[in-house]
Amino acid sequence: MFYGFAATAVLVVHLGFIVFVLFGGLLATWRRWAIAIHLPAAAWGFAVEATGTGCPLTPLENALRARAGMARYEGGFIEHWLLSVIYPEGLTRDTQYALAGTVIVFNVLVYAWVFGRRKGK
Repeated sequence: MFYGFAATAVLVVHLGFIVFVLFGGLLATWRRWAIAIHLPAAAWGFAVEATGTGCPLTPLENALRARAGMARYEGGFIEHWLLSVIYPEGLTRDTQYALAGTVIVFNVLVYAWVFGRRKGK
């Protein structure tokens, strides 16, 4: 039971991290210290997508699922849990490049807005 709970916890953390990579810059509008945490997280998210390497949370989750007697899944977190919702036909390198670009463009826009707003005050 512990390993099943731990696998689910890793899954939730993984999803939370992805959301933070995309939207964590918005915390800077509220708490400036969030920048110091978000920029390295966004850089990691960009690097994982741009290089096609897997996130270390996926093998950890799979190991925990195996210890719990749950079915392991093939591929990475995005392919297994999110791809069918976001990209039903499969994850390609071009899609990964697009995701990496989305991380950069979205966060550049957020930080431009945050710093532009702070400059105006």
